Amino acid sequence: MDHPQSRTEHRGGTPAPALAAPPAAVPAPRPGPREDTSARAAWRAARPVERLCQVTGAVLTLSGLAHLVVFAVDGGPWDGPVSWRKPATFGLSFGLTLIALTWVTSYLRVGARLRTVLLVVFAADCVVEVGGITLQAWRRVPSHLDMETPFDTAVSMTLAVGGGVLVVLLTVFAVASFRNRPTGPTGMPLALRSGFAILLVALLSGAAMIARGVVLTRTGHQQAAYRSTAPLKPLHGVSLHAVLVLPLLARSLARTAWSERTRLRIVCAAVGCWTAAVLGAAAWAVLTW
Repeated sequence: MDHPQSRTEHRGGTPAPALAAPPAAVPAPRPGPREDTSARAAWRAARPVERLCQVTGAVLTLSGLAHLVVFAVDGGPWDGPVSWRKPATFGLSFGLTLIALTWVTSYLRVGARLRTVLLVVFAADCVVEVGGITLQAWRRVPSHLDMETPFDTAVSMTLAVGGGVLVVLLTVFAVASFRNRPTGPTGMPLALRSGFAILLVALLSGAAMIARGVVLTRTGHQQAAYRSTAPLKPLHGVSLHAVLVLPLLARSLARTAWSERTRLRIVCAAVGCWTAAVLGAAAWAVLTW
């Protein structure tokens, strides 16, 4: 029987090569800090004007929700010139629009100073519009086209002028979106341009309602002025929030694993559906005008 030591030697007495030691384990690199994409991080990164507009929009939205509760408790008609519907829907619409515009305009190629001025004026105008409508609702008088007393006339004309300011401000943003291609993920430029174009339809329909109502009021047809807005209300409503929904869709699709071509097709389909709805509402307005 061989000695155990002889097993480590070659024949002829030469020593066998020693077995190579296994390589030392290389420690795995520590993962770097993850990018914080939380709402808190976005809030910290926001500019002061963006924070101001977001808070203002949230307050207006909460005001609209609160008046839905008031309507549920107090009751009353949903339609008509005097209704809790107006402070509820206007609070929600203006609040959400202000929040949306604050976000989507960050993708536009406009100067920081110009954007700040436009957003501040827009936020102030939203507060004036919702405030005037809410005040008149609590006074149980119409907010628009009401010329019964000097105070009511002042409120109505303030709201009308505020509507004109909205048209000017949002037209500036719309022109900026078409003048220079917006930034953002796939589909965002199309979503922004389409959203602003459809929003202009909402603004023009709203201006048409006010203009026609003022003419009827000035000629002594007060009740006809209130009824005259009905044909354009569907067009105004369906056109109002495309600038929020379409960019939000493009931003959400960017978080998926779908190809850019698929994402762009989905945005195109959404734009087409929204445009069809706007055209349908416009046809209804023409037929019932």
